Amino acid sequence: MSSAYARLTERFARLGVLGDTLGILQWDTATTMPPGASDARGEQVSVLHLMRHELLTDRHIGDWLDAAASDAQVAADTWRSANLREMRRRHFTALAVPDELVMAEAKATLACELVWRGARADSDWKALLPSLGEVLRLVKEVAAARAEVLGVSPYDALLDRYEPNARAERIDAIFGELASFLGRVLPAVLERQRERGRPVLPPGPFALDRQKALGQRMMEAMGFDFTRGRLDVSHHPFCGGASDDVRITTRYDEADFTSALYGVLHETGHALYEQNLPAKFRYQPVGEARGMSVHESQSLLMEMQACRSREFVRFAAPVLRQAFDGEGPEWAEENLYRLLTLVEPGFIRVESDEVTYPAHIILRYRLERALIEDRLTLAELPGAWNDLSRDLLGLAPPNDRLGCLQDIHWPSGGFGYFPTYTLGAMTAAQLFAAAKQARPEIPEALGRGDFSPLVGWLKTEVHGRASLMSSDEMLTAATGRPLDARAFEAHITARYLT
Repeated sequence: MSSAYARLTERFARLGVLGDTLGILQWDTATTMPPGASDARGEQVSVLHLMRHELLTDRHIGDWLDAAASDAQVAADTWRSANLREMRRRHFTALAVPDELVMAEAKATLACELVWRGARADSDWKALLPSLGEVLRLVKEVAAARAEVLGVSPYDALLDRYEPNARAERIDAIFGELASFLGRVLPAVLERQRERGRPVLPPGPFALDRQKALGQRMMEAMGFDFTRGRLDVSHHPFCGGASDDVRITTRYDEADFTSALYGVLHETGHALYEQNLPAKFRYQPVGEARGMSVHESQSLLMEMQACRSREFVRFAAPVLRQAFDGEGPEWAEENLYRLLTLVEPGFIRVESDEVTYPAHIILRYRLERALIEDRLTLAELPGAWNDLSRDLLGLAPPNDRLGCLQDIHWPSGGFGYFPTYTLGAMTAAQLFAAAKQARPEIPEALGRGDFSPLVGWLKTEVHGRASLMSSDEMLTAATGRPLDARAFEAHITARYLT
């Protein structure tokens, strides 16, 4: 290989290590950092972001990229040529954003996250407004800078941060079709459930130590490697950490064990993706996950497709009874299945069912786009949230804690992230259908708590491909076609109306 390509791989390996360091610091911020350390942590995080940005925008990188592009050995190697493509993309977009804006955004988002914790607990939107206003101002600056070099709208430039080449025009079409389908299906699903009667939540309290032990048991069954990761608690469940140190979190409710358990199952789907990325290309762009739509597909495939299936509940029911010394009809397999597939419009996105979940995402997508495009102000956001929630879900939250304060994404600067959840849900349905077709033993194996056939297929078709292909190319290779709504619609119809 050329010396230019070798220099690039060395440079991007440093960037990867710095990214891992930031991942551990961000995990610590969310889980164990004492509140008095927030200012110092803001300095640490912003300096590390600046160091990464300086390494990525170094003038030598452009020369190395041009030289490596003429290397016949690189061009002939599929993985290395894809790595070069991803390097060029990252360098090109990073050049658009000045150093001082990188530092300012990093510092402002961390400060805003910490304010959000208290504001959410107190349902105090006004307390968040100053810090969130600063985050939004900086995000708009980043969006404008990236938009100019990418030749897209500012909101598309933000989408591109989380899902390369995603565009609002395509999302509008996909979400429009999906909203129409769900609008027709939801009344029929609710009527079917009314006819069958409401399932019963087993009575608590459910001790937190038992909930944690249950979560860890399920993580182990799914294939999580505890020598390279751990489970903790945070205000908002997430998967983070480092390449060989994947940290996931959940939050517990003593009255309802399903909330924490399915948070664990969701985040473990993310973690398996990270733990199964190709070690050969560790710390190289081509060896990283392929955008957040694919990442969310891995978490939602586990949480929704696999772990709410009848087969998995058959395995899980006796495990749950044993975990909480459960007795009585509420612990029966059929009741638990109906409980875990209950469709009911609610206020909280992370606790919503898969039929109403897209409405939560469409709500956030429309609002954040309006904010970026200056069609809505932050002061107007709570009212707009409540109005749109009433339109899409048929209910308006009684307070902002259950409404516009519930998610960490906007305080952390994650404008443009939300659409990837529903794109991920659709991708998950398409992948799960293809996996079962390729490996017909998957449902029966889930009934034994054996995830190895499913995870083995995902390792080959998704995890092991990392960023070798675009999202649509990967999905086409795995399922025979790019993303569309058919598999998701078929899944909803089969699970809830047959």
